[in-house]
Amino acid sequence: MVSRGRQGNVKLQCNVFLLLEFDVRSKGLIKISGHATMDKIQQYIDDNKDAFLKQWFEVLRIPSVSAQREHKDDMKKTASWLVSFLTEKLGMSARTISTDGNPLVYGESPSVPNAPTVMLYGHYDVMPSEPDDAWFTPPFEPTIRDNKVFCRGANDDKGQWCAHLCGMQAFLALNGSFPLQIKVILEGEEEVGSASLSTFLDSEENRKLLACDALLVSDTSAAGPGLPAITYGLRGVMSFEVKLTGPNRDLHSGVYGGSVWNPAIALAKLLAAMIDEDGKVQIPEFYDDVEPITQLERNALAQNPYNAAEEKNQIGIESSFGEKEYTVLERRGARPSFDVNGITSGYQGEGGKTIIPSWASAKFTFRTVPNMNPEKIRKNVEDFVKSHVPTDVKVELEYQQGSGGMVAPLTGKFVVAASKVLENVYGVKPRFVRDGGSIPIVAKLRQKLNAETVLMGFGLEDDAIHSPNEKFNLDSFFNGIKTDVLLWDAFSKVS
Repeated sequence: MVSRGRQGNVKLQCNVFLLLEFDVRSKGLIKISGHATMDKIQQYIDDNKDAFLKQWFEVLRIPSVSAQREHKDDMKKTASWLVSFLTEKLGMSARTISTDGNPLVYGESPSVPNAPTVMLYGHYDVMPSEPDDAWFTPPFEPTIRDNKVFCRGANDDKGQWCAHLCGMQAFLALNGSFPLQIKVILEGEEEVGSASLSTFLDSEENRKLLACDALLVSDTSAAGPGLPAITYGLRGVMSFEVKLTGPNRDLHSGVYGGSVWNPAIALAKLLAAMIDEDGKVQIPEFYDDVEPITQLERNALAQNPYNAAEEKNQIGIESSFGEKEYTVLERRGARPSFDVNGITSGYQGEGGKTIIPSWASAKFTFRTVPNMNPEKIRKNVEDFVKSHVPTDVKVELEYQQGSGGMVAPLTGKFVVAASKVLENVYGVKPRFVRDGGSIPIVAKLRQKLNAETVLMGFGLEDDAIHSPNEKFNLDSFFNGIKTDVLLWDAFSKVS
C-alpha cells in the first residue's frame, strides 16, 4: 500500500511490485559537474561504441564458470583483467583479495571531502554453458545478431557491471575526476553461493574497507523494453541435494524387479510429495511466516506490464502453473516456491538397459520471501525427507546454501536520486518492482555495511540468463553506460 501526503512525499508500506511516481521537478538536461550535458554524453558514447564493445567482449570470452573446477584458472584470469581495468582505465587503487575460493576484486577512487561513498557490487562468475549444442553460436564467443549480443554472461552479470565500468570511463573523460568516492567489489562465487565474500564480511576490518553510504547493484532486470526499473525486493533461496541408495550395485530389473526398492522410484515419490498439483509446498509449517498479499497490493501489482500469451510463446509452454489463488506475477514476486533443478539416476546412454539403479539423486531449491526462517525450513525439510524415504533405502541430504528474502525502503535519498536519473535517460518514470530471483549476498552486504541499497537492472526478462543463448540488447548496454555517467553526479549531491 502507498500513502501520499504532499506531492513528492511518498511513504512505502507494501512489499510487492509497485509503481511509484516520484516527483521529478527538473525536466531539463542533467548537467554533469557543470561540464557535460546529456547531448555531450550521448555523443561521447556514440564515438566510443567500438571501444566499449571491445572491452566487454574481452571479458565475455573468458569462461569464468565458478561451478566447474576446470575453470579455476579462468577465474583468476578474469580477476586479473578486472584489476588491470580498474587501475589503468579508471585510475583506481585496485587489487585482488585471496580467499579460500575465488579471488575478490576490490578497487577504490580517492575519497572526496563532504561527499558520500558509493560502492558498486557485481559478480564476474557465470553459469555453466551446458548444453552447448543448444546454443546457436559458441557460448563464450560474443556474437551480435539483431542488435543483441549472445554469450554466456552477456547479461548476468558481465554486461551489467561492464556498462558501469564503461560509464565510469566516460565520466572521467568528460569531467576529469569523480565528485565522490567510488568503491568496487566484484566477486567470483555469486552463482555458487558467495561463500568467500560472505566470510569476508564477517571481519570488522573488512567491513571498514567496504564501508559506504550506498550500495549500487545491477544484477536484476528492467520492467520491459524502454521501461526502467528499480528493484526493491528479492526472494531468498535454499538449495539442497539428496541422494538415495538402494542395492550396492545396479541390478537386473527382470531378476530383481518387484522385490527390491528402486531408488529412482523412491526419489520420484519423495519429490512429488513435496508439492501438490496446484503448486503448494507440502513441507510442514512452510507458509506459517509468509505475509498475505492485500487487495491494495494486488491492485498495484496489476499495473505492471505482463503479457501471458507472449510469454507462453517465448518459452514454449501452453499454460501456467502454481497456486490458483494468485496471479503469475504474485507467485513470482511475493510467494515462495519449490523446484527440482536436476535428477540423475541409472543408465543415460544410447538405447535401453534394463536395470534397477543402485542410486538416484536430485538437486532442489526453495525460493523464500521475507519473514521466512531458513533454519526452521531446513529442519522441517530434513524431517520430511527422512519420513518419506523407505527404510530399505539409504538417504543422504546435503544443505548447500540458504538465505531469506529482502525488502528495501524506497524512500531513501539514493533511490530517489537514481529514479530521477532513470527518468532522464529513458523519458519515463521507472517502475519499482519486487523480483522473484535471489542475490543472497546483497542482503548480507546491506545488513553488514548498513548501507542504502539501489538495485538497478538493465537487462530484459527474455535475456535467457542461466539458459542457452543468453543475450543482452545493445540498447540495454549503452543505456546502462549513459545511466552510470549521470548517476555519479546525482549521488554526489546526496546529503
